Amino acid sequence: MAGKFQTALRLVYPPRCLCCGGLVETEFGLCATCWREAAFITGLVCDLCGTPLPGEAQPTEVVHCDDCMTIARPWTRGRATFLYRDTARKLVLALKHGDRLDIAKPAASWMAQAARPMLLPDMLVAPVPLHWMRLLKRRYNQSALLSASVAREMDLAHSPDLLTRIRRTPSLDGASRDIRFATLHAAISVTPGRRHRIIGRNVLIVDDVMTSGATLAACAEACLTAGAAQVFVLTLARVAKDA
Repeated sequence: MAGKFQTALRLVYPPRCLCCGGLVETEFGLCATCWREAAFITGLVCDLCGTPLPGEAQPTEVVHCDDCMTIARPWTRGRATFLYRDTARKLVLALKHGDRLDIAKPAASWMAQAARPMLLPDMLVAPVPLHWMRLLKRRYNQSALLSASVAREMDLAHSPDLLTRIRRTPSLDGASRDIRFATLHAAISVTPGRRHRIIGRNVLIVDDVMTSGATLAACAEACLTAGAAQVFVLTLARVAKDA
C-alpha cells in the first residue's frame, strides 16, 4: 500500500531539479544540465580553504593556495564543496534568500563528502552565527540549516548556538579583503552558556560561502580563545579567483 501511495504521489508531484526545477529521476537531485554546471571541487585542493589547485593530489601532500600562504588562518584545515559560480551560486542564493530550506539536506550530503578527510572523533559542529536583527529579518540562519544536516550526515554533535554575533556588521558584498577582516574583528564570540562544550574539543565551523575567510577567522579565533583544541572549517562554496 505504501509503495502504491508513493508511486501515485510521484505521478502528481514528480521530482524536480533542486536548481532549475526541471524533471529529474530522484528527489533532491540535479538535472543533467545543472549537474554539468555544478563546479564540484575535486583533486588537489588547498588544505586550508579547499580551493582547487593545479596538479595531481597525493595522499601525503599538504598544499596551500596563494591566499592561504599570505593570510594567517587561525583554523587547522578547511574544505569546500563547490566553486561559487553557475549551479552552486544559484543554490546558495536560493537557500540564503529564497526560502529554499529543502536545499540544506542534499547540500549537506555533498559537504560531508568534502569534509571526510578532516573528520575527527567527538568533533563538535557549529554554524557561523547571524546577528539577531538579521536573523529576525531573514527568519532562519542558512548556515545553521547546513550545519545541522552536516552533523546528522557525519554522526557528530551539533551546537547551533555555540557562537554569537556580539556586534552587527554591515553587508560586505564587494568589500575588499582588508575591510572584511577589519569589520569582522572581535565581532563574534562563544556563547557564555556553551563554553563548557568547547574546552579541549575539535570544532567544525560551517558556512554557506567563503570569500576572504574573515568571518570564519573571527569564528575560529573565538573558539580557540574559549579553549577549543583545533578548529576546522567547511563551506558549501568557495569564491576563487578563477571562479
